[in-house]
Amino acid sequence: MIKKTLLTSALLASAILLLSGCTDKKTIIVYDNLEPSAPRGVNSYTGDGYVLLTWFSNPEPDVVGYDVYRSTINCNGPYSYLASTTDTNFVDYNVSNGTTYYYAIAAYDQDDLQSALSYECIHDTPRPEGVVVLYDFNTFPNDAGFDFSAEARVPWNSVNSDIYLEYYVPNQTFYINANAGTDIQDYGYADTLADVGWAPTQGWSDLGYVEVVLGHVYIINTWDNHFAKFRANQIGPNWVRLEWAYQVDPGNPELKPVVQDSTKN
Repeated sequence: MIKKTLLTSALLASAILLLSGCTDKKTIIVYDNLEPSAPRGVNSYTGDGYVLLTWFSNPEPDVVGYDVYRSTINCNGPYSYLASTTDTNFVDYNVSNGTTYYYAIAAYDQDDLQSALSYECIHDTPRPEGVVVLYDFNTFPNDAGFDFSAEARVPWNSVNSDIYLEYYVPNQTFYINANAGTDIQDYGYADTLADVGWAPTQGWSDLGYVEVVLGHVYIINTWDNHFAKFRANQIGPNWVRLEWAYQVDPGNPELKPVVQDSTKN
């Protein structure tokens, strides 16, 4: 594939000899006229209203940049040109949460020759994320529940509440309860919420609740088949602070890492 224009003459094995005055010195400039190889190692990282793409640097010394292509159909395209960059990463902010996007990268060299598109099937579905503080429903019933789809705290017994917080006095323990139709599980300790990338297919609690443990990540599957994850990162006397991420795309178990991008703000 050639990016925009072809060189007007075939220079595959040609050389230009430049003579300098009457001396015997000769300078040979060789043009390879070869397209770069397709970029490798393409990866995507899910964000709230953005997708971060990264890839390996091409091995050819004459590669000067990369073109980013995107499709909303599937990995076979068709792909549309999105942007060019001289870096080996790109942040796509022109996305909507809950929509799946497919990406491919092409390299181009100093002669404007372009490679084939990258071979990996890279797709991503950006989703909302945030932080919420939930309170014990026995003390503050209107601030105990959370509706992931609305990204809002709601009363614990609201029909829109996916989970709610309970402080069980006899053993002085916090629990997260899943409301009717919502599955929940304790995924275990993780250094960050970003360490959990996919919702598992097994391990759901038969009890419908989980004990809150500092640093643990929890996964839910809501009554309308949306996956979400949250992590307990602070516990107070009657409240728990949760980091969360919600998958807008129904049935999509992808809860990819949250990559902090310093250029976003």
